Parts: sequence; C-alpha cells; structure tokens
Amino acid sequence: MSALPNSPLVPAGWQTIGPFFPRTFFNEGDNDLTRIAPTAPPTALGETIILHGHVLQEGGGPCVNAVLEAWQADALGHFRHPLDPGHAKADPAFMGWGRAWTDAEGHFEFRTIIPGSFADTSGPRAPHINLGILGSGIMRRLCTTVFFPQHAAANTADPVLAVLPAELRPLLLAQPDGERDGLRVFRFPVLLRGEPHEETPFFLD
Repeated sequence: MSALPNSPLVPAGWQTIGPFFPRTFFNEGDNDLTRIAPTAPPTALGETIILHGHVLQEGGGPCVNAVLEAWQADALGHFRHPLDPGHAKADPAFMGWGRAWTDAEGHFEFRTIIPGSFADTSGPRAPHINLGILGSGIMRRLCTTVFFPQHAAANTADPVLAVLPAELRPLLLAQPDGERDGLRVFRFPVLLRGEPHEETPFFLD
C-alpha cells in the first residue's frame, strides 16, 4: 500500500486472456463456402477460387489458432439471409459463410467463389468477401473486407473502400497468387498491428 494517497502505484502483472478455440470447434469442410455440407456437390455458379493468407502480429510473428469467419454474396450478388430482399434468389448450393483457423505459421485458407456485385443502402458494392477475426488477446472481433483487383471500376465506386485514404486501399485487395488444381489462388495477408501503411484496415462490427 502506498504511503501517500497520490503516490505512483506499483505496476501489476498482466496476461493475455482468451478466447481459446479447441480443434473440436471446427468441422471438416468449414472453410469451403462452395458446399452447403461437406458431402454436398459444390455450387455450379461462379468461379471457384482459393483465398489464403497469414494473420500476423506486430513484428511479423504468426497469430496462432485464430479464427476467421468469411461471409459473402453468391455469384449473382445474393445472400442466404432473410434481410437480403433477394434472398429467395440466392444460390441454394452456395453456403455463403465459412470458418477457418490459423496454423502454427498463422496461415489460413478458404475455398469459395468470386462474389457478385450488388447494391445496398450505402450504394453499389463491388465484389467482396467480409472477414471477421477472433483470437487470443483480441477482445473484440476484428472485421475487414477483401476486394479483388480485377474489378477496378467497381472498387472505385464502392462506398466502403472509398472511406479509406487512397494509399491504404491496396491493403484490402487480394493479390493473384498463381493457380492450384486449375483454380485461381488469391493471397490476402492480415497484419493485426503495424505501421499505418502496412496494418490491415479494420471496420466497426
């Protein structure tokens, strides 16, 4: 106890708290948005792609055992959700939501499709995938958005991408990363904290 009421306090110890996710939190096929069930055939609509990347902490170390949740429109721009006015037209073979986790190197991967564009109350939306991130020491879910460089005109008109300074917008563009098994691969690195021109922009949930 301090001798004087306004004297400096002795710093207390600290520790990183959860959430912590066991492997049983995940099921086979959770990271495949192209199927409504692991044994179901994949959707026939849209271009199937692989989206992968690393979640890194400040300094470049991997964020291990983080959870990433992806949700997106189908190839025609519809969501499988009743709040979407066009949800009755949504692709019945496309899940539209998936979950992945990071390994010891911080790597994650989704199998999905290039989403369609649509319009909402904010304006015309470019094709994009929403990502939510949870992990040890992250007290509130982080949300970011993945855009695709081949849709340059739509990206320019997208109201969400437009709120960012021009120099930060490339940080939300998935980068072409070759092919695998005949599918185009896109890479989207996530840096949780770093220099302003390197840190992934996040949005309020």
